Amino acid sequence: MAEHEVSRFGHVEVEDLPPDLAERIGAIAEKSGFVPNVFRALGRRPRELRAFLDYHDALMEPDRAGGDGGLTKAERELVVVATSGANHCTYCVVAHGAILRIRAKDPEIADRVATNPYAAELSERERAIVDLALLIARQSEALAEADLDDARAAGLTEEEIWDVGAITALFAMSNRLAHLTALRPNREFFLMGR
Repeated sequence: MAEHEVSRFGHVEVEDLPPDLAERIGAIAEKSGFVPNVFRALGRRPRELRAFLDYHDALMEPDRAGGDGGLTKAERELVVVATSGANHCTYCVVAHGAILRIRAKDPEIADRVATNPYAAELSERERAIVDLALLIARQSEALAEADLDDARAAGLTEEEIWDVGAITALFAMSNRLAHLTALRPNREFFLMGR
């Protein structure tokens, strides 16, 4: 694949990464069947890729990272898709939309949330998650206690509210890096979970 097909700044192949990252990304590639382009693009800066992966895993894979539960894996992906849709990040909507479809066992949910999150048919809990993520993504300065009370009323715990906010914040950064790099989604993501 030519460099411009991954990122405007080029990319690194797994075998050219430092050994610890090659092992980590190799495990992801083995599980998914391909290397997600985000890792190939961010691999140009190994220290940043390590930091990104560590924070990503702490938020998105809490069981593996020693976390204490909180949102389900599907709910975490719901936050990513809502946030990435709000930020117009094609890479993250496509990549995490695929993961959301699989984890939610719903081939349509990611498209509904990414394109029109306010009209998407969701459970009360999912609606609270998406609404909070959108508020934090679009108008974090307007966040008020009443917004958190709405989330609590829908059944979200304090830890789950923190999860929504932290995941939204991480993907605000990730979305902007994807814009900077003109990161292109892997073709494999488009059909996953459909």
